[in-house]
Amino acid sequence: MANTAQLLRRQSSRDIVLKSQKSIDQLELRELRGRLVSKEHGVGHHHHTSLHHHQPLYGATNQGFMSDAFDESSELEQDPPPFGSEASTSKAKAELVANASAVAADQQDIVEGEKEGEERESWDSKIMFLLATIGYAVGLGNVWRFPYLAQKNGGGAFLVPYFIMLCIQGIPIFYLELAIGQRLRKGAIGVWSQVSPYLGGIGISSAVVSYIVALYYNTIIAWCLIYLLHSFESPLPWADCPTRLYKNFTYDHEPECVASSPTQFYWYRTTLQCSESVDLPENFNYHMAIALIVSWFLVYICMVQGITSSGKIVYMTAIFPYVVLIIFFFRGITLKGAADGVAHLFTPRWETLLDPVVWLEAGTQIFFSLGLAFGGLIAFSSYNPANNNCYRDALLVSLTNCGTSMFAGVVVFSVIGFKATATFDRCTEERNGLMAQNRTHNLPVCDLQTELANSASGTGLAFIIFTEAINQFPGAQLWAVLFFLMLFTLGIDSQFGTLEGVVTSLVDMKLFPNLPKEYIVGGLCFSCCLISMCFANGAGSYIFQLMDSFAGNFPLLIIALFECLSISYIYGVRRFSDDIEMMTGSRPNFYWMFCWKYLSPCAMVTILLASFYQLLTEGSSYPAWIGAKGASENQEWPHWCIVVAFFLILSSILWIPIVAVLRLCGIKVVEDSDPAWFPEAELREVHGIVPHEPTELERSIFCFNMDGTEGMCCPKYGLPEKSLEEEE
Repeated sequence: MANTAQLLRRQSSRDIVLKSQKSIDQLELRELRGRLVSKEHGVGHHHHTSLHHHQPLYGATNQGFMSDAFDESSELEQDPPPFGSEASTSKAKAELVANASAVAADQQDIVEGEKEGEERESWDSKIMFLLATIGYAVGLGNVWRFPYLAQKNGGGAFLVPYFIMLCIQGIPIFYLELAIGQRLRKGAIGVWSQVSPYLGGIGISSAVVSYIVALYYNTIIAWCLIYLLHSFESPLPWADCPTRLYKNFTYDHEPECVASSPTQFYWYRTTLQCSESVDLPENFNYHMAIALIVSWFLVYICMVQGITSSGKIVYMTAIFPYVVLIIFFFRGITLKGAADGVAHLFTPRWETLLDPVVWLEAGTQIFFSLGLAFGGLIAFSSYNPANNNCYRDALLVSLTNCGTSMFAGVVVFSVIGFKATATFDRCTEERNGLMAQNRTHNLPVCDLQTELANSASGTGLAFIIFTEAINQFPGAQLWAVLFFLMLFTLGIDSQFGTLEGVVTSLVDMKLFPNLPKEYIVGGLCFSCCLISMCFANGAGSYIFQLMDSFAGNFPLLIIALFECLSISYIYGVRRFSDDIEMMTGSRPNFYWMFCWKYLSPCAMVTILLASFYQLLTEGSSYPAWIGAKGASENQEWPHWCIVVAFFLILSSILWIPIVAVLRLCGIKVVEDSDPAWFPEAELREVHGIVPHEPTELERSIFCFNMDGTEGMCCPKYGLPEKSLEEEE
């Protein structure tokens, strides 16, 4: 039985191959690859059999990992194939050397075009891929958005629509992206261009929206760095209100801080230096600008060496948040009021299931929590070996992501329960003191459930409510360092996956063919750093909310919808299922095919329509901080912000129709490229794949025809040619 892992050589020898040897090895590899395609010669099978005793590296079946053919040439010299003699092997090599010398000038361009800068790297191990994917999927939204949505939308009852949406939308699309990336072995642009030349706009849209999201997502990392730096101060700068010196040389607490709270004042006034409107940017925030520069520099350092380097970093960035969450869990459950907080989170309110908004928010949270449609999952899976079990990976990462959300919810609400109980106790003590003085008017109203419900999502939860609770911990500095370091690692590994989708697409498109990948990463980070200076002013937090509200939701839903429709109605569900069976050895069951073709597209269309309806009927606003009142007030977005929002949405999704229309007119926005090498015949032999005969149910539901085609599908259009064995 053929061992497909021996089709490629080990990557560790890439730096020691001489240029003079490289051209010969490349010709030798092409000759070997040509023999492997056609089984009738008997070369590929016997050669693989003779090499079965070698232990391959993880990812060794990916042709894109190659930089030279050093190891293959070494193996050929040390272990000659049994079908030929040593003399015949030497003669063949002599012919290759002569041929290389004769056409040296002609081959110069080919050799230069296969330099190491264009090679696709591989994961060092399976665990590295899983940690990188989990780190990419598990982000800040798991910690600061899911707990808020759960307690707001019915507590434990929210888990019903949450897991239903996970099954009909989250896992199917996650599975789809991992499988198509592993099969076609390219980034998002290369994958969808290979499915059909008219679909290249899907990959461009993914790259554009990833660039925009990475642009403002790194702002959160900068905020975490600011708080992390000040967490080493004693006392914590957000523990008490600062004092102000008046003209009569008297001191008093800041009125704005007294009207709000120390944590709110530090967040809005000290960190963000908030203005009272998005129209009033006011002063430039130098502290924020420095934090943005540092955060982008850290991202560049982590990504400059490619997927191998950033993959090693995820050992810390993916594992450390779980360590901190476990520490906070054991600390939280020992606090007074923790049980009340967790009970408030998970106590079901079944009547909320009749509210369509609950289902809308459950579907939206699942979609964005898994990081779908960014292109990062496709890029990550393209570095996997061809026989990787992507189905198992999709289930593992998706369920880990949801489990992390619920575990983080327990941690967060155990701490919120402690804070609410402390506030309730102070209120009760004050009320009892006033009643002891026989004062019965204007007594404070104390209600524990009201305090528990007075939580927030996003930055409000992380930088205001949670920090206020940490202030009451013994050794608050240690807990603050752990918390903000956890947020930093959660953010930066999600940033790796988002930017990797952009970088991989740029490399695969060959927009800068002679530019090394580290320069592309550097230019990308530098441009993002310059544009992100728009967040370093009084209105920067409002610009952040604008981009987060519009650039990171509608475009991703539309892109994922087109991805699902492209696989179902252009690539073909039957061909896609054949590919997965060829890679994993097991065929997707009826449920997954039904989701890809009908259920998932319907769910995404429903969410899109409901979101647009909600936006049109309720409008959109942002919370503006009013310093004089020490509170935030909702304000309508001005007209220029609405224009910017539409520009952000259209600049992402318009690439899909533009590329298709220009292609019809004969204009190529995305240049055609050769399909990445894939050991199709060898995988079929390894897994013992036989042609699948569709059942009557599959024929009726999915429109499978007897000739192998599908209703409303063109599975052979724009796809790589079949091997000689299949054509026969």
